[in-house]
Amino acid sequence: MAATDPTDHTDTAAGRVSRGTLVIDTERCKGCELCIAACPPSVLEMSAEVNEMGYRFPVLHVGCTGCTACQMVCPDYVFDVYRFKKERPAGEASA
Repeated sequence: MAATDPTDHTDTAAGRVSRGTLVIDTERCKGCELCIAACPPSVLEMSAEVNEMGYRFPVLHVGCTGCTACQMVCPDYVFDVYRFKKERPAGEASA
């Protein structure tokens, strides 16, 4: 399974706080581009490359907020969104 690397895509310079990141299964993508339109921070764009089926697929740029908009609109389920754990101040109990 080809997938993009789930790295930290925090973009503090743009004023966005990253709450997560995503992994894209590029081989499942059929290039519909619904994710591009749905992405609020506009950090997805279509690759110039194609997958084994001949479709262009989205690539992730810095600034993903982990909002899951791409995951919700994707008919091919190519996105896995991972939320970062919130750091709790020392001594704060979990709810």
